[in-house]
Amino acid sequence: MNIRYLLGAAVSIPLLPLMYVHGKRIRTSVPELPEASGKRGRTAPKTTPSLRLITIGESTIAGVGVATHEEGFTGSLAKELAAALGVNIEWSVYAKSGYTVQKMKDRLVPAIREEAVDLIVIGTGGNDAFTLNRPSKWRKEQVVLIESVRTKYPDTPIAFTNMPPIKEFPAFSSLIRFVVGNLVELLGDELEKVVEKSENVYYNQEKLTFEGWTKRYGLPGDIQQFFSDGVHPSKITYQIWAKDFAGFVLNNKSLRAKLEQILIEV
Repeated sequence: MNIRYLLGAAVSIPLLPLMYVHGKRIRTSVPELPEASGKRGRTAPKTTPSLRLITIGESTIAGVGVATHEEGFTGSLAKELAAALGVNIEWSVYAKSGYTVQKMKDRLVPAIREEAVDLIVIGTGGNDAFTLNRPSKWRKEQVVLIESVRTKYPDTPIAFTNMPPIKEFPAFSSLIRFVVGNLVELLGDELEKVVEKSENVYYNQEKLTFEGWTKRYGLPGDIQQFFSDGVHPSKITYQIWAKDFAGFVLNNKSLRAKLEQILIEV
């Protein structure tokens, strides 16, 4: 059993009634935004081959906070990869706001219909942290999720996105940022362990910080610019996140080699 989790639970359990009150206030103050539209797309046509990308996940992958997936994470990631590799990217999104890893495995993976896929990107963590999922249980569920994807696509690379930076969500109280933010980091540690033992599976374990982004990209220092509602990403956040994740994919020698080999075989 994770000692950090046990210590955190010992501190957090007496605070659960107060967290419930804070949560109700947040739900009434944060607007309910729709998911993005347009779950399939293609980058600007070229005469070069195409790579096929699918994304699986929760509200951030579902594009909550922007109007279309072209503006969200998946469309932005496709553009970044297409430009860097000089190819077309055909993409599809399988995501639902509020879904945990268990629901992704049970409801999203069975709905995937593509016959062949070259890269699978999965975004998880937020909802499992919000529901206070245990790290040990989360770890087992991640293993099962990977296995269910592998049943459909035995040789396709799987890449997990960064864990959500819950400690920086401005809509949350300091109490919820502390409890849920620490838990999401523990879940990230467990995902890292799962990925280390999984072949052809990758995880961008870099912790996202908006201070780092403002310095790296020369942006104004207002944290509100990164959020559409204090919880979900804004358009600029989706774009920067996608740019960073594309860098992770392209700078990982093993993962990039697999994508380049696919292009050779097309």
